[in-house]
Order: sequence, then C-alpha cells, then structure tokens
Amino acid sequence: MLPFTELLNRLFAAPVNALLHALGIHARHADRPIPDYIAMQILVFLLLLLVFIVVRARLSVEKPGALQHLMEGLVGFVEDSCHEIIGHDYRRYVPYICALGMFILCCNLLGVIPFFDSPTGDPRVPLGCAVVTWIYYHAAGIRTNGASYIKHFLGPVWWLAPLMFVIEICSHLARILSLTVRLFANMFAGDMVILVFFSMIPIALSVPFVALHIFVALVQTYIFILLAMVYLGEAVAHEH
Repeated sequence: MLPFTELLNRLFAAPVNALLHALGIHARHADRPIPDYIAMQILVFLLLLLVFIVVRARLSVEKPGALQHLMEGLVGFVEDSCHEIIGHDYRRYVPYICALGMFILCCNLLGVIPFFDSPTGDPRVPLGCAVVTWIYYHAAGIRTNGASYIKHFLGPVWWLAPLMFVIEICSHLARILSLTVRLFANMFAGDMVILVFFSMIPIALSVPFVALHIFVALVQTYIFILLAMVYLGEAVAHEH
C-alpha cells in the first residue's frame, strides 16, 4: 500500500466503512477500505484544485505568471482542437475536454514520482473516464438534435435501418472498451517498465525510461481527448 493511501485509511477508514455499509457494500479489508487507485485519484483532484485556486488568485492581464501562461496555452490548444473537430457551438464542450485532459494527464504522470502510482494503470479508472465520456457525448447529441439524434444510428438506407441500428449500438459500446484498454494497457506497461528498471539499474540510468513514460502519458492523454472530441463532433452534427 502506498504511503498516501495509508494516510487516508488512517484518517478516514471509519467514515468510509460506515458509508459502504449504508450502501450495502462490505470492504474486503475493513482497516484499509480505500484502495491505491482511489487514493491516487483523490490526490490528483486535490493537486488540480490547488493549481486552479493558485491560478485564479494570481490572474493578471498585465503581468501573467508562468503557470497562467501554461494554463492559457493548454486551454487554447483544446479550444483550437474543438473548433476544428467539433465545429459549430464548440465552446460549450471546451470545459469538459479540458477537465478530462488535465485529470488523465495528471493521473498518467503521477507514476513517475517515487512512492506514487498512475491511477490510470488500474482498469477501473480509464473505464470510469470512458463511461462518463460516452454518456456525455450522447447527452450532448440528444440536447443538440432532440429526437432526431436516433437518425445517427439508422444509416442512410431506410430498409437497412434495423440492421444498422444494431451495428451502431455495438459500435458505440465498443468505444468504451477501446478507450479503456488503450489507456490502461499503455500506462500499466509504463509503470511496470519503470518499476523493473528502477529495481535493476541505478536511478540515473533509468532516466530514458522515465522520459519514455512521460512521452507515452502525453500521447495517451491527447489520443483520449482527441477521440472524445471526434465522438462529440459526430453526436452534435446535424442531419441533413
């Protein structure tokens, strides 16, 4: 168990167990009901919350700081990508894509720090991000197109509509699996590579593998939010 997880369990094991019992769930280990992947997500949330508070407190038009420049660059990159991929009314989706991207990126990079793990190396975390994204883009499609959103699942030929509907439903469900497996497999492999080489060779010689992990973390974050934008663009497109 990671040190931060032990701290959380020491402080909050009793209320967490009470909450789980109220929901009819029984933790496998009552003395440590909070697993590592939950603790790491809480840590990422707290870190991001701290960053947002600091940026908000130091917002400046005349003398923006380095952190403000970084955040503005990230938001600008997401805005440009959303504009290009989603198109009309893209701005309403920028906050979700930004939040999703920052959360996944921080989760991916956390495993680089000693005594921490990447929560995205546990399949339940990428699955959660995938399911939320799946629900979000379908909700956006229904909000934008109303009942006509069903036309996205029927295809252009009316007599093939029943078959196309089944195929499209399977295709959309497969997106959850695709998003989950892609992110989980890459981050789990990255964590294992770093762990193995840290145990075999000096830390200084492991720097290339850490750099590779950081590169994979960046790429996988970009791929996840890129696919989220593509799915959003398809969902909110108007049928003609």
